Amino acid sequence: MQELINSQIFLLTLTVGVYLGAIQLRRKINCALLHPVFVSILVLIGFIRLTGIEYEHYMQQTQIIDFMLGLSVVALGYILHDQIYNIRGNVISIVMAILIGSAVGIVSVALIARWMGAEPAVVASLEPKSVTTAIALSVSANSGGIPALTSVVVIVVGVFGGIVGPWVLKKIGVESRIAKGLAMGAAAHALGTARAMELGAVEGAISGLAIGLMGLATAVLVPILEKIM
Repeated sequence: MQELINSQIFLLTLTVGVYLGAIQLRRKINCALLHPVFVSILVLIGFIRLTGIEYEHYMQQTQIIDFMLGLSVVALGYILHDQIYNIRGNVISIVMAILIGSAVGIVSVALIARWMGAEPAVVASLEPKSVTTAIALSVSANSGGIPALTSVVVIVVGVFGGIVGPWVLKKIGVESRIAKGLAMGAAAHALGTARAMELGAVEGAISGLAIGLMGLATAVLVPILEKIM
């Protein structure tokens, strides 16, 4: 039995099945807290703890999901191409929003962490919180951060943004579809983009663009702002 549980086929099937089940649960119970990724993480953590499977073994057996995640991000380019007419007239505003948003996100989290007494390594781990994991880990490592902590923070920020993002945008009166997509992608990276795609094609495409621009801006701004601060 343990051999079956540790097999690649079982772990892959379980992971995909849990996520699909979480999607169905979200559709039946329309509650923002039941974000599919959040629910899947809780269920899979519980399964790993109960069965005693080593996390490293689980990651090794499910690496193909990480590979497919990279392809899915690239596939966003097709959706973006379909919405290119929505971007042409807003290039300057999009770039400025990303630069300002990235700078504010980096500075605010760094100042708050320092005010609370966090060590430099922890601060460096938190600074790239709003970009996709691959870029965040690289930025964190180059700044002396802790990659494991950065991974956790990025996931938490993404899930939180995906859950509360649309509600916040609605409450503050944001009506522009471009602004909604830009906010979701810039603040909550891939998980925010997944939620943005549920809002509409324009939101999803712009959110996908925001992921790339936010990653680039953060990689450039972090070392600069660290020297200034």
